[in-house]
Amino acid sequence: MKYHYDFAYFQKSADYVRSKIDFTPEIAIILGTGCGPLADEIEDAITIPYEEIPNFLVSTVSDHAGNLILGTLMGKKVICMNGRFHYYEGYDFEQLTAPVRLFKLLGVQKTILTNAAGAVNTEYAPGDVVILKDHLNFFNVCPTRGPNVDEIGPRFFDVSDIYTKDLRAIAFECAKRTELKVHEGVYMYFPGPHFETAAEIRAARILGADCVGMSTVPEALTAAHCSMPLLGISLMTNMATGVRDEKLCNGEVSETAHSVEEPFKEFIKDIIAHL
Repeated sequence: MKYHYDFAYFQKSADYVRSKIDFTPEIAIILGTGCGPLADEIEDAITIPYEEIPNFLVSTVSDHAGNLILGTLMGKKVICMNGRFHYYEGYDFEQLTAPVRLFKLLGVQKTILTNAAGAVNTEYAPGDVVILKDHLNFFNVCPTRGPNVDEIGPRFFDVSDIYTKDLRAIAFECAKRTELKVHEGVYMYFPGPHFETAAEIRAARILGADCVGMSTVPEALTAAHCSMPLLGISLMTNMATGVRDEKLCNGEVSETAHSVEEPFKEFIKDIIAHL
C-alpha cells in the first residue's frame, strides 16, 4: 500500500510524541548497531515504543530495541532513537524520512547519527571511530523522492555541508579527550542486508570511500532537506570484505561494538555536552 506522505502524515507522529512531553528536545540521536547503551544514560526518561507512534515505523533488527526515548543527557534535552530503520527491512525510501522529519517537527536543532560500519581504509582498525565528512550513494535513490513536502523543505536542496562542518569541529575537539582512535572519512552506502563483495569494496576504495554501511545516508539526506545540522559518527566494527582473508558475520560486529562500548558512549556524551 502506498501512503501519501504529506505534512499532515508526519504531523500526526509529532503531535502524539509532543503529547507525552512538556519540553522541546534540542538534540536528536539515532543509535546504530551496538550503540544502544547510551540510551540508558538519559535522565528522567520517557520511553515510547515505536509501534505506539502513529505513522511511524517499527524496527525489525533483533538487536535494535525499537524505542523512542526523551529526557535529559549532559544537561541537554534530547530525543533518542534506540534502534533505527533500514531499506533492507522492506521499507520504501520515502518511509525512511520519518525519524528526521519527526525531529524537525518537534523543534530539534541538531541531529547525531551513529552507525556500525565496515572499514575500507586499510589504516583503520576495528574499534576506531570515523567522523563523517561526506558520503557516496550510488544506489541512486533519495528519500525525498515523490511529491515534495514544502512545509519541511524545498524541492531541490543543497548537500555541500550535509555533515555539518561546525559540528565536526566540535567532535574533533572532543576526540582529544578519548582513548578511541578517531579519523575523518567518507561513508559509502550499500542497501544490504548482505555484506559487500570484495570487488565492491575494491571499487569503493578507488572511489574514495573509507568505510561502508547499510544506514545513515537516508537520514542524512532527509536532514539536509529540512536544513537540520548533522553529525555522522561511524564505529568501525570490522574490516570490510576482502580487506582481510576472513568471512564476515554479524557476531563480529556486535562483539567489537561491545568491546569499545564504554569509551564510545563517553565520547558521544562529551560531544553532546559541547553542542
